[in-house]
Amino acid sequence: MADIFDVIADGTRRDILQLLLERATGGERGTSVSQIVSALGVSQPTVSKHLKVLREAQLVTVREEGQHRYYSLAVAPLDEVDDWLVPFFSVDAENEPALPESAMHYAEVVGRAAASVKHSVATAFRKLPGR
Repeated sequence: MADIFDVIADGTRRDILQLLLERATGGERGTSVSQIVSALGVSQPTVSKHLKVLREAQLVTVREEGQHRYYSLAVAPLDEVDDWLVPFFSVDAENEPALPESAMHYAEVVGRAAASVKHSVATAFRKLPGR
């Protein structure tokens, strides 16, 4: 479980996951590296490096068509993260159990990641036409 938290702690990887989620919600069957590069404004080698990490963590799947590769979000590992986090949200503040230091570290990392995603989404909504 620790490895997945390290993977999603990186902002660029979270941006890639968010983009893949948005495109899947829009009905797309996959997103090419060039589409990710264009959408995020980062270099192709950087995107490829992060996609490799995401693939190894099984957070994305890849479909090959000729010379093109299309990436899609794989939700099963994120369900595991969700399952791990749920007990922390139901903890009574007055009776908060003592967490091992490693769990507190990962909870902090995930909290920062969630705050970053919230900020990104809020920023994106403010940039929409008519707002």
